[in-house]
This record gives sequence, C-alpha cells and structure tokens, in this order.
Amino acid sequence: MLTRATRASLAVQCALYVASGINHFWHEGFYLHIMPDHYAHPLALVRLSGVAEILGGLGLLVPVTRRFSAVGIAAMLVVFFDVHFFMVRHAARFAEVPAWVLWARIPLQFLLIAWALYFARRSGLATAEYGSASNSAKS
Repeated sequence: MLTRATRASLAVQCALYVASGINHFWHEGFYLHIMPDHYAHPLALVRLSGVAEILGGLGLLVPVTRRFSAVGIAAMLVVFFDVHFFMVRHAARFAEVPAWVLWARIPLQFLLIAWALYFARRSGLATAEYGSASNSAKS
C-alpha cells in the first residue's frame, strides 16, 4: 500500500515526465539545439524521447506497468547523460544557459534516476508481498 506521500511523489514524477515529453513536441527546436552532433536523425530522437517520457510517466500510474516504466525512465535518464556532458563540453554553444545550470544538471540526473528506481523497487516489493500473501492463502 502506498502512503499519501508516496502517491504524491508518484503523481509529481508522472506529471514531470508527461509534461517534459509534451515539451519535446512543443519546443522541438530547443531539443534539436542541445542534441549532440554525433547522433544521426536528431529529430527522430527528440520525438522518440518525447514519446518515451510521456509513456513512461503514464506507465508509473498503472501498478502493473510501474516497475517497467520506472526502470525504463532510469535507463532513459542514463542515456541523457550524453546530452548533459555534451553541453558542458561545448558550453560556448549554449551561452544562453548559465554554466552552473549545465553542471547542476549532472547531479540532478542522479537524483532523478534514484527517484525512478525507488518506484521500481517499491513496485517489486509490492508484487513480492502480494505473491507471498496469495501463496500463503493457498496453503
């Protein structure tokens, strides 16, 4: 059973990823601008990551898909490190973003990964507890 604080945290995380995913389509130009040069098909990647964020955020709300969505979000965030490091290495190209923001995004990414994995772990525990309870009931 999720506590009120845990449910609120889950709702905030869902809203964050759904809004961020929608933002990929609303402000495609921004995301294309920050896409590292070494990626082929940057527009397709921007759109794909937007869809992934929307689906991942919505998947957090469904208990059956929560663990998969949380792990998927964490994996996606690991991939996004490349974008953050690219921006730090080419800070002059992103003069509109203060240097401290470019650097702050890296530890923030670790916190977002941990937050997503918290729900992957909780989801697994809830499933294990449910499985144990139903196995005990059968005995």
